[in-house]
Amino acid sequence: MNPVQPANAGIDTAGVTALLERGRTLALPELRTVVARLAPPMDTVAAYHFGWIDAEGRPADGDGGKAVRPALALLSAEAAGAAPQTGLPGAVAVELVHNFSLLHDDLMDGDEQRRHRDTVWKVHGPAQAILVGDALFALAGEILLELGTADAARAARRLTAATRALIDGQAQDISFEHRERVGVAECLEMEGNKTGALLACACSIGAVLGGADDTAADALHDYGFHLGLAFQAVDDLLGIWGDPESTGKRAWSDLRQRKKSLPVVAALAAEGPAARRLGELMKADARRDPSELAACQDFDEAEFAERAALVEEAGGRDWTAGEARRQHEVALAALTRVDLPASVRDRFVALADFVVERRR
Repeated sequence: MNPVQPANAGIDTAGVTALLERGRTLALPELRTVVARLAPPMDTVAAYHFGWIDAEGRPADGDGGKAVRPALALLSAEAAGAAPQTGLPGAVAVELVHNFSLLHDDLMDGDEQRRHRDTVWKVHGPAQAILVGDALFALAGEILLELGTADAARAARRLTAATRALIDGQAQDISFEHRERVGVAECLEMEGNKTGALLACACSIGAVLGGADDTAADALHDYGFHLGLAFQAVDDLLGIWGDPESTGKRAWSDLRQRKKSLPVVAALAAEGPAARRLGELMKADARRDPSELAACQDFDEAEFAERAALVEEAGGRDWTAGEARRQHEVALAALTRVDLPASVRDRFVALADFVVERRR
């Protein structure tokens, strides 16, 4: 499935691949070095989470993901006229915070799989998932403040604010699961906090470390924020209609967890029989005991297929795809507010196109 096709569909695949590879190549050794600071067994648990070792502690070839955030942080430094390596501490710090959130979210959401392997809480237990997540968050601030510069302090403030917004977003997301109705505006606010804030930080933190003023950094922040909303809208589509072989999660993943994701919320806000029927099912969910609801993740597949069909019939799928395209356009418009070398601007555009076009 191609979730969203951007208007300027000629995506520079080779250029994006090179950017992501640069982010991975530069950030991964630093990430390994920083994670090695953790006390046992947290260092081993973190290594498992990042895919560097398997559940038995044997070396594995995991690369920790697509490296979108590190790629953006390094490109952000170039936007300020600095070398990409200037943004490396920011790239690593953002990646640490991102993975702190994944460790905690997997536990809170009951997700048993990430990147085609058992999640940390499933293998090492909930306590280790919490502790390692906390430790990664602490390391993120530590590596920035160790630089000892005024720009590093500015970067740390931006990262702290983004982390607080991310946590706010997760709290909103959890609260939505126990409500019958959530407004579209509320859902967008939650996703802006949960996804947009950290991607916005990634897009500005390298520039801040490179000495950019707040006007330029804020424009890059806005690019990243709206790119994050586009990113999350595509994730929401994949959370219902994504191929499990590609996503690494079970079919109908978000429906199993009764998430009030954008397609669901948009469908519920519509009129017509499909929206009403979906609303009745969600109302019944809200009345269930949480333990009973968790057991309902294993409903017959026909149950989830029906819900997905109702969301689509009510217009939730098309609306979310349209919102992803709109946020993509707003993100690109933010780039016009900052003076960028043409090559840097082109790479920001290519990364934005990649985010909304991705299939997994």
